[in-house]
Amino acid sequence: MDGEEEELILHPRPSAIVAALYTLRDLDVEVAVMHGPSGCSFKHSRLLEEDGMHVLTTAMNESNFVFGGYDSLVRVMRKAEEMFHPKLMGIVGTCASMIIGEDLNRAIEDSGVSCKVIAVNVHAGYRDNTTGVILTLESAYKAGIISIEEFERQKRVLEAATRLEKEVGAASRSYIPPSRGDSKIDVAKRLLELIRTGKEGVCVLNAKKETAFMFADIMRAVNRVALAASPSSVPMVNIANLDSNIGLRKIRGYSARIVDELAAEGITIDHIIGGLDEYAIAGERAAALIRSKYPTCDFVLLLGVPHAVPLSKYGIKPDAEVFSVTNGPRTVQPLKWLGHDHVVLEIDLHPKTMGATGIISSDFGDILQKLSR
Repeated sequence: MDGEEEELILHPRPSAIVAALYTLRDLDVEVAVMHGPSGCSFKHSRLLEEDGMHVLTTAMNESNFVFGGYDSLVRVMRKAEEMFHPKLMGIVGTCASMIIGEDLNRAIEDSGVSCKVIAVNVHAGYRDNTTGVILTLESAYKAGIISIEEFERQKRVLEAATRLEKEVGAASRSYIPPSRGDSKIDVAKRLLELIRTGKEGVCVLNAKKETAFMFADIMRAVNRVALAASPSSVPMVNIANLDSNIGLRKIRGYSARIVDELAAEGITIDHIIGGLDEYAIAGERAAALIRSKYPTCDFVLLLGVPHAVPLSKYGIKPDAEVFSVTNGPRTVQPLKWLGHDHVVLEIDLHPKTMGATGIISSDFGDILQKLSR
């Protein structure tokens, strides 16, 4: 492949508009107004409403594409304040409004709304969806919502996440076929066999934001099974990116709740490797920890973003088995290419974790516990 072919991605990729919406949610925005057609990002808008953020649209039509939708935006902003009385509102551009050059900031001024507003001039034409996150955070910094230090930190980890996907993730090849992964029952049986025969295992939770609520269930399940296994079994070593002191307030809260729930069952995190927004760099910390402290482990269970944990770079025991649980159909094959022995998929995990306030049940965790009885 020459350089030009390597940049060509044929399978659909996440949208920068959707990334901006999720980032507004993370910033505790109460109402987001999408300045575009009513169908733009429809599915994610509905999901975000389930997570507590109202999402409205200016419903731009063919006439607006020619003559502009400025008046509609001003009207919807005023209506949003009247209906919901938000302290913080977000305005998100779309392909339609950005192509015709709508001035979001002027509309905010002319609307006369009394709440603080974050304007995000974004469209879906960016190659990297993380651009939508960076643009949102930059607007939040300029509006005084976050500090310059937090913005710069976020930008660094987002750039790392982009590199990760291009190097070994879902943007690493022109076309990656979607896959449902290996049989959860077969993989769970093999994992149980290793636990029951006293093999040494390391469980790594390296998850992204709210998805951690379901991946944490698998960490909880494997620890329950290990604790209840035969006397010859070895307690699991737990590594997780659950630092509740790093990141935006909402995301820090996710970490704190998960750690508290695990602790209530006597499950402790042996090593904290970063926050839930640091998965792209926390994975390398996890791999280095395994190499330095647990080089003789017999198996590693990777949960969340497994391809961020470069075990091949640091090296593990040649016959150690690698188990991975992901939520992306197009990340299954890249994990196989990386040499992971067992890869299972938690399908539709993201919609299931929207609005979660604590650890929620996972298919693989349930299967593992049922087979252990």
